[in-house]
Amino acid sequence: MPWKVSGVMEKRREFLAEYESGQWTMTELCELYGITRPTGYAVLRRFAAGGEAGLEERSRAPQQHPNQTAREIEEQVLELRREHMRWGPRTLKARLERLHPEVSWPAASTIGELLDREGLTRHRRKRRKVAPYSQPLAAATGPNRVWCADFKGWFRTRDGERIDPLTISDAHSRYLLRCQAVEATDTTRVQAIFEAAFRECGMPEAIRTDNGAPFASRAIAGLSRLAVWWIKLGIVPERIEAGHPEQNGRHERMHRTLAEATASPPQATRRTQQRAFDQFRREYNEERPHQALGMQTPSALYVPSSREYPLRVAEPEYDSAMQVRRVDCTGHISWKHRKVFLSDVLIGEPVGLLPLDEHQYEVYFAALPLARFDSHRFCMQRLPSGKRARRENRGGNVEISKTEIPTFPPHDDYETNESPTERTDV
Repeated sequence: MPWKVSGVMEKRREFLAEYESGQWTMTELCELYGITRPTGYAVLRRFAAGGEAGLEERSRAPQQHPNQTAREIEEQVLELRREHMRWGPRTLKARLERLHPEVSWPAASTIGELLDREGLTRHRRKRRKVAPYSQPLAAATGPNRVWCADFKGWFRTRDGERIDPLTISDAHSRYLLRCQAVEATDTTRVQAIFEAAFRECGMPEAIRTDNGAPFASRAIAGLSRLAVWWIKLGIVPERIEAGHPEQNGRHERMHRTLAEATASPPQATRRTQQRAFDQFRREYNEERPHQALGMQTPSALYVPSSREYPLRVAEPEYDSAMQVRRVDCTGHISWKHRKVFLSDVLIGEPVGLLPLDEHQYEVYFAALPLARFDSHRFCMQRLPSGKRARRENRGGNVEISKTEIPTFPPHDDYETNESPTERTDV
């Protein structure tokens, strides 16, 4: 039986004094105080071990829980978290299971509670969730189907030098192929980085970018010299809608992680900043499990493309039904001894004109429809709105669907983008 609630400490002192007097047996004292003999002997043991302090009331909660995580397990979790402060509970659990599969690791929720208890959790303000935009990524059914490319927002190192990181990733596996600071965001330097990636990993079927330079321009069909080079290699240039970065959401999400890991704060010099990029790329590809990949790493899913970079970039070939014209050094094509402006970005390239009727032609570069040519008025007009184009390129077998056709500038005729040289028009 338990002690009476009131005066527990006083009752225990009286019990000890009566027992030490020798006038009572343990059985008689326990009956007198309304407790069991095991309780009486427990009071004697506690007093012998701790004196008066041993008589104080103790918590009846169990000293150990049967499901309590072992301290050495907790230490390993905390050590990995301190090494990777951006990794969440699920990522930590997946990494630990891969490193030590023989250990029974706690649930992700338990790891989250442990991190919170140790002050290693950074709480973010929750945002209202919206339905994800998945359509642009629907084609990424395997490695090298779609690559994503973009410039992470520029920043300065501590010595004041500007850093413009160019990133290239595989949309299916999220494998980060390149993360490199370029000295200038021009076509020459960017093309060199892509060429190195093609030589190392092969070529993708499509490359998705935004509408900024050097990926796109205000020229016909939004083409840039970089996009022209991709098309000649049999790569479809895909561009997201202006103001909709969520259409390239996987790549943008990687950019947020990249900024947290390498630019907050920035490194001292360009060289040390590039080393930080290289370290991030290795960790992101080979160590960090991704929830969207079933807690696998990108390197576990990515394989190089079977499409090797050619020794020589071939010119596009056209169907025999087309009339072929080469764009001259001023961006014009020749038609009946007259010059018609097409585009500066296509200088030196052959284009095909497919007859539609007696005086209307559709102008193609490889498999990409560019414009409609009126041979009576000697002018180029943009294609009708919503036109779908799917045509096989004899040279590269590239298909271009509606979602893959670059958009035109928002005017009826792109004649406002004329070359300063002479143009014939009616």
